[in-house]
Amino acid sequence: MSMEMNQVVAVVLAGGFGRRVQHLLPDVPKPMAPVAGRPFLEWLVRYLARQGVRKVVLSTGHLAEVVERHFQSQPVRGVMARCVAETVPLGTAGGFLHAARVSGERPPSWLVLNGDSLVFADLATMARALDDAAVAGVMLGRDVPDASRYGTLVSDATGDLLRFAEKQPGRGVISAGVYLLRHSTLDAFPDRSPLSFETEVFPALLARRARLRVVVTSAPFLDVGTPETLPQAEAFIRANLEQFQA
Repeated sequence: MSMEMNQVVAVVLAGGFGRRVQHLLPDVPKPMAPVAGRPFLEWLVRYLARQGVRKVVLSTGHLAEVVERHFQSQPVRGVMARCVAETVPLGTAGGFLHAARVSGERPPSWLVLNGDSLVFADLATMARALDDAAVAGVMLGRDVPDASRYGTLVSDATGDLLRFAEKQPGRGVISAGVYLLRHSTLDAFPDRSPLSFETEVFPALLARRARLRVVVTSAPFLDVGTPETLPQAEAFIRANLEQFQA
């Protein structure tokens, strides 16, 4: 039986300093950049709500109180959002583990997303990949015409991840930074801190022969992490309002 999205708990990684855009946002953390009348992070939570996610844990760090204050005073309808602040930088996977443990939740699977990017993928498609009990986790991949700025995901014919390839020109599938992980998979994370998904957790899982499925999307994508992309956010949100819970 397929897992419903309302069984999933999402952890949004919103703890980074955002040094590349800090001069543009002196008083707010990067994911709280104002876009189309709301903080970017609120748009992300509204997207999750539209996809059926009911519980969201916001893993915060830099200016954590700004995030906490906003979601306490302006909650998103139908979503129970709570903040878990890290006091020292824990890395992407470390921040996720800390937030998951402090939340006290034990869902069948965890959805992990970056708080400074948004891709309008159908999350139910990712969840269906976990219908195969042998799959430990699912990674969302984006098919891009030029992967020269990114490492790429190399999969077999069934979509199972084989390895991470170095940056190379030409068409490729890159990570969208969205992961759906069985709760039991967390036990196989390396025991160190700080801890990175990209350079430590996923290579360690592959080394243990854990199966990671790559689901590829060509859905619209936005990253607000650079001075070049942040100004594009307004038009991107306004062009895709149907993707968000009102």
